[in-house]
Amino acid sequence: MPNKPSVLMIFLRMGLSMEITKKTYNQYLSKSLYIRGLQCHKALWLQKYRPELKTDVSASAQAAFDSGNNVGILAQDIFPDGVLIPYDGLTPAEQIEKTKSFLAEGTHTIYEATFSHDAVFVKADILHKGLNGWELYEVKGSTGLKEIYLDDISLQYYVLEGAGIKPEKAYLIHINKDYVRDGNIDVKGLFCIVDVTDKIIARQGKIVENLNAMRSMLQDNIPTTDIGPHCDSPYECPFCGYCWSHIPSPSVFDYADIGRPDAFEFYRQGIIKMEDVPIDKLGWRQKLQHEGVLYQKNFIDNSKVKIFLDSIWFPLCFMDFETTYMNPIPFFDGTRPYQQVPFQYSLHILDGPNSELRHIEFLADGSKNPQEEFFNSLIDAIPDNACILTWNKSFEKGRIKELKIAFPNKSDNADKILENIRDLMIPFREKIIYFWQFNGSYSIKAVLPALVPELSYKSLEISNGEMAALAWINMIKTDCVDTKIKIRNQLLKYCQLDTYAMVRILNEMHKLMYPAE
Repeated sequence: MPNKPSVLMIFLRMGLSMEITKKTYNQYLSKSLYIRGLQCHKALWLQKYRPELKTDVSASAQAAFDSGNNVGILAQDIFPDGVLIPYDGLTPAEQIEKTKSFLAEGTHTIYEATFSHDAVFVKADILHKGLNGWELYEVKGSTGLKEIYLDDISLQYYVLEGAGIKPEKAYLIHINKDYVRDGNIDVKGLFCIVDVTDKIIARQGKIVENLNAMRSMLQDNIPTTDIGPHCDSPYECPFCGYCWSHIPSPSVFDYADIGRPDAFEFYRQGIIKMEDVPIDKLGWRQKLQHEGVLYQKNFIDNSKVKIFLDSIWFPLCFMDFETTYMNPIPFFDGTRPYQQVPFQYSLHILDGPNSELRHIEFLADGSKNPQEEFFNSLIDAIPDNACILTWNKSFEKGRIKELKIAFPNKSDNADKILENIRDLMIPFREKIIYFWQFNGSYSIKAVLPALVPELSYKSLEISNGEMAALAWINMIKTDCVDTKIKIRNQLLKYCQLDTYAMVRILNEMHKLMYPAE
């Protein structure tokens, strides 16, 4: 167990009030710690005593955190002319005192209002004094109400009431998924406000019970809580790397695709290694994976592969898009929250069976909404009546349908593209071709190295769509010309490999069927 006096000194250096410093360290909780404890007591214990065991925050997770912060700041405009209690530059005790000072002055709207009660520290996104009293607002970047949000708001309500500010109303502010940007962000259009007061009041009876259970747990050694579905629900736990370290590879948790078994059911029976799973408990897809991993067995259905190959024609285009990440605040006019706006494409084209492979690409500079320029370029680049191969056609087709709506004068072009799209992923998704190295996956990142070992994404600075989306934002935000050029080249290399990979995979499929050619 940690040395309690030294931890207490940390609280004193933080400047916490004597009310809190007189409490033992394991009694002190914040809103985020409370939510973590609701999900898993062991995660809360580790956060308090062994935070160094957390996995590093990924770039995509950090981007999600940042966009959430941006949503919170933007929502403040629903109640303009409020005052902010900042995180930076003030100790927790100073934040609490500053909040008290603003309340005493008669301030009607406070952003990040800070309170402490019963050794629980919370910051309320928006505290607003309405006609009938104080109103508590919690801002979330999702498009609807989730149960965990009610626990979040309930704790805030409990602390505020204990601190002498009883909210008359409690609200959740979330993103309106139907909002379409037109000029500057209209905050009243972007956000929905949901009254959750009755639900919050109904939860108050559980707050003290939950707090007592957590504090009792924190008085003891690390809980023996085992892994389970709670590890990533409602949030992905940052301690999974530590708690899952005893799971071997390959394990029951490695089964993939439709029909995969309940891995935790096997786990509870003491079956953890893939080799120990009874084969009769698996679906046909998982049997292929099982036998592939354990015995390096491949499977090819020649007749179905030939049917697929006969279904494509020349000119033949291999097409891939890159899009913006799913941001709650629309980037451009005419777009919605979380819309994936295409900013880049790569096309490899074979005009005939004996023609040379040619490549066409597009990458928007980010100075404006890229949709129209992207679509015009794509229409010009695709030969008439070309067969268009993608990997997971639902993604590209979804973007084309959105472009068709945005530019109805080009609906005929869009319809032709949609009609001619075929999916190179299908033979692998349907296990018509299955190599043991796929390990149950049919992603291009799994298929390519198995069929074309000399090609790899590993050497690229940008190696997946998520990285590409974040890189493009960085490219358009930076003022450094050299950085822009560097990121641009990285994006072009990545997207080009996606379509060239499809060229090579199709070529290997032909070799498997017609080795003498």
